[in-house]
Amino acid sequence: MGKNQTQQRSSSRVVIRSNLCHSCPSSHSKCPHQSSSSEEAATCGTPTWIGKGFTCVCFKRKGVYERICINLTPFQEQRLNRLKHRMEVRFDASRPDHQGALRALWSATFPGEKLHGLSSEQWKEMGWQGKDPSTDFRGAGFISLENLLFFAKTFSISFQRLLNKQGGNRATWEYPFAVAGVNVTFMIMQMLDLNASKRRTFIRTVFIHMLSENEWAFDLLYCVAFVVMDKQWLDMNASYMEFNDVIKSTRAQLEREFVMDDVLRVEDMPSYALLL
Repeated sequence: MGKNQTQQRSSSRVVIRSNLCHSCPSSHSKCPHQSSSSEEAATCGTPTWIGKGFTCVCFKRKGVYERICINLTPFQEQRLNRLKHRMEVRFDASRPDHQGALRALWSATFPGEKLHGLSSEQWKEMGWQGKDPSTDFRGAGFISLENLLFFAKTFSISFQRLLNKQGGNRATWEYPFAVAGVNVTFMIMQMLDLNASKRRTFIRTVFIHMLSENEWAFDLLYCVAFVVMDKQWLDMNASYMEFNDVIKSTRAQLEREFVMDDVLRVEDMPSYALLL
């Protein structure tokens, strides 16, 4: 193996399947995350090879090797199950807690402006399709409302900037803010594919590590995805008829950032800076 090829491999994520990790620096006789099984093949691979039989992904992070394991710890499994449960909850307009979340979203979006009812023409100001926003949650469920509320409360300046379509040369036919937010939630759910029982993707594995670092990683990723979507919208000079293309482009950008070196938390993603 040539010198350049060795250097290139040592700076990227690799899958550990052996007692010796050939991507670790030559000063290390063994990878700090070596497998205990002597029967596994002495092979290192790329993230795209992840599948049945692989155990860990090794990262070089600021000169230190760290590990992400596909086999979940009880702690990771607990957090993942809680997130999956959130994804399964449908919006129910008869539930007081769901009604309360909707009112909280209104208050966070339009501080000081009185809401006349959960069914009101006022909701169109936020970008819902009609006067009853509950009909727009069908695609992604209650978690899409939670995501919007998290965004409004955690990054209020960025939230208001996107809501009011500030910055850039905007299209005449703009995307409806709230409905776009539901679509962003649905896109992330598809990208992470957390309900898959057999398929194990590298992106899903990295996200589970993010979730173990921060239980609100999904909501945080949602905020990043929303600002990336708006940036893609402006960069593509898109109009509403091209919204699906913008969503696809947004997903592709997020996936590229997930496989970058040193991205172990949502805050490590380059696009996180768009929120600040």
